[in-house]
Amino acid sequence: MTDPNAALIQRFYEAFQRSDAEAMAACYAPDIEFSDPVFGVLRGREAGDMWRMLLARAAEFSLTFDNIKSVGQTATANCVATYRFSQTGRLVVNRIQTRFMIRDGLIVEHHDTFDLWSWSRQALGFKGLLLGWTSFVQNRIRAQAANGLRAYRQQPKT
Repeated sequence: MTDPNAALIQRFYEAFQRSDAEAMAACYAPDIEFSDPVFGVLRGREAGDMWRMLLARAAEFSLTFDNIKSVGQTATANCVATYRFSQTGRLVVNRIQTRFMIRDGLIVEHHDTFDLWSWSRQALGFKGLLLGWTSFVQNRIRAQAANGLRAYRQQPKT
């Protein structure tokens, strides 16, 4: 891969495949802005800590990625993350479209898009099927994610 921005995205996803959160975070600029439908907007070290937390909890995790495209300082890609959701033990296959902004060889913006209702149907089962489309359930999912990340960040680092 000759395009340095496409190579950066390839390196990020290869680290993700290896469950190497440190290598993923090393692809981010210190002022990174990450967003997705579950965690909302995370900035700076919070984004790397989210990956550290998720990968530390991941069970039966696998990731595929493809369609990396780079134009100027923008890159896009698709990935599919497959894992057992830690709270229910249910298998989730999450199809994600991603947009990156790159500056000075590092990712400064990372925006993941996926169908939260589809995710909730898989992760939560019947409750997600019936109510996962509602703002009440989606806001509860977001609050639990924020609380989990906050608790993870407050743990003493070894």
